[in-house]
Amino acid sequence: MQAITVRDRDAGPAGMSLTDMPYPHAAENDVIVRVHAAGFTRGELDWPGTWTDRAGRDRTPSVPGHELSGVVVELGYGTTGLSVGQRVFGLADWTRNGTLAEYAAVEARNLAPLPADIDHTLAAALPISGLTAWQGLFDHGRLTTGQTVLIHGAAGGVGSIAVQLAREAGARVIGTGRAADRDRALALGVDTFIDLQAEKLEDAGEADVVFDVIGGDILDRSAALVRAGGTLVTIALPPKVRPKDGRAVFFVVEPDRAQLTDLAQRVRDGRLKPVVGAVRPLAEAPAAFAPATRTPGKTIIRVTED
Repeated sequence: MQAITVRDRDAGPAGMSLTDMPYPHAAENDVIVRVHAAGFTRGELDWPGTWTDRAGRDRTPSVPGHELSGVVVELGYGTTGLSVGQRVFGLADWTRNGTLAEYAAVEARNLAPLPADIDHTLAAALPISGLTAWQGLFDHGRLTTGQTVLIHGAAGGVGSIAVQLAREAGARVIGTGRAADRDRALALGVDTFIDLQAEKLEDAGEADVVFDVIGGDILDRSAALVRAGGTLVTIALPPKVRPKDGRAVFFVVEPDRAQLTDLAQRVRDGRLKPVVGAVRPLAEAPAAFAPATRTPGKTIIRVTED
């Protein structure tokens, strides 16, 4: 099969190449998925799991990408809950070969059935962004109706879904981003938008939940905006500055079939609209990783035509 692989940690996107790789092995409780569409996170070339397995051993050449939508073509020993020929989407393991490939081996529990009326391209935009938004707002932030949430990067992959989930939950939403993101964020449903390049973050006022995807100075300054008893949630890095009278949570997204199923139902109902940006073929995946490449919405790699 063909796959995008990386071998040199110092080379960045320049070290990615389209390569012939062996067909993956289905371990116990695995499925093999013929990948139709895949998603990725640009920062994953810096993640330890991209280069080593769970025991810390080098596993290059490795295949990046951790989001996929496709069709089950093989079941591993003991696998239950899914069947050959079934459409699925979900999140691949962090320390195994990923989804920028024609076929991927994935733990069955990390996948959810994909309804026939959801396109693979749209489904591939859901796993990391959707699960991160859900878990950040509700599992860790404990957001409830009537509260206020401040969402950094409100027009981005995670932020755009978080805005929609928070609005449906009955929360007041403050969004941040660049000036060019204002109209998109307002269209998604933010009540107030703060341009981080031209306006003061502190003018946003207090929030019950602050959801950070940026880190750095923005994360540090966000701690002061957390209302007493509230929560600062971040996926960037463990916070150095904590709220005076609240919680601070750093988390890494986890697979969750029930949450994926709920997200898919929201897409079917029209209650959730993932923002898909560029759609590129597998051979162009290295270019899509380039830091200078910035497009609205999530870039999806089309691996196999429907």
